[in-house]
Amino acid sequence: MDNFPNDTQKPPQAPDWERKTLEKLAFAALSEQKARRRWGIFFKLVGFTYLMAVLVAVMDWAPSSEPAASVRHTALINVFGTIEANGEVSADKINAALQSAFEDKNTAGVVLRINSPGGSPVQSGIIYDEMRRLKALHPDIPLYAVVEDLCASGGYYVAAGADKIYVNKASLVGSIGVLMNGFGFTGAMEKLGVERRLLTAGENKGFLDPFSPVNPVQKAHVEAMLADIHRQFIEVVKQGRGKRLQETPEMFSGLIWTGEQSIKLGLADELGTVDGVARDVIKAEKLVDYSVKENIAERFAKRLGADAAFGFGHGLMESLGAKAQ
Repeated sequence: MDNFPNDTQKPPQAPDWERKTLEKLAFAALSEQKARRRWGIFFKLVGFTYLMAVLVAVMDWAPSSEPAASVRHTALINVFGTIEANGEVSADKINAALQSAFEDKNTAGVVLRINSPGGSPVQSGIIYDEMRRLKALHPDIPLYAVVEDLCASGGYYVAAGADKIYVNKASLVGSIGVLMNGFGFTGAMEKLGVERRLLTAGENKGFLDPFSPVNPVQKAHVEAMLADIHRQFIEVVKQGRGKRLQETPEMFSGLIWTGEQSIKLGLADELGTVDGVARDVIKAEKLVDYSVKENIAERFAKRLGADAAFGFGHGLMESLGAKAQ
């Protein structure tokens, strides 16, 4: 018998070309993995660098008001929008700008540029009081209000604290009144067959609940409060305008007038613009803006909060709608 094993008994060996192909594939896979890792690190570094650059750009490291000018100038403060505690036109921001403007040794005069529908009587009152305080401390620095499109309600409350009020002939001025508004849903609830169950400790704790009928006693209380705030508003206007007012029965009724009409009524003094007042009245043509501005980061944070609130409310409404179906 033959002592050599036949071919079927030899251990199988992969051809040389197959082994080399497998090695190449393995090395290619490793190289690709390393390349992906390197590119991943690279893009992460680029993204991080970009993010840091954006943060450095948007962060307002400098003071939020324009730095003081080294020459004689007119200080400008913008009162644009609704006057409210947490808004861009709050007493904190306007008063901080006023203080910076009056404390600058190169300020020849201060101009409040007003374009506001009004807002909180409390915030308006705080600004008015600070204007009077600063005027008393700096009697040599005039304080003027220049009205652009609108100076109504709380906006006019603030303007009344100025030495003079300048308007455009088509400006809207006035609305010396106070309001509190809301909605009542009792009729809609009756149609829907909804019963309101309100439990309180204190007979007036459910004060002005929109889902309950109007309580005559509570309504009278609110009207008395509004009348008191209205009286305060009227006193401020009379104090600020003095003998210039040509009082009429409608003056404090909440009506609004054009700039030309407001001059005749003594609610304003003359026609004028910011540039004109700086150049011709204060005699300091250079304007320096002392308005306290929100930086981009603060706006982004507010926007993010608003979007989050909208998203939550939208999701809640969708959820409720799905359940209703």
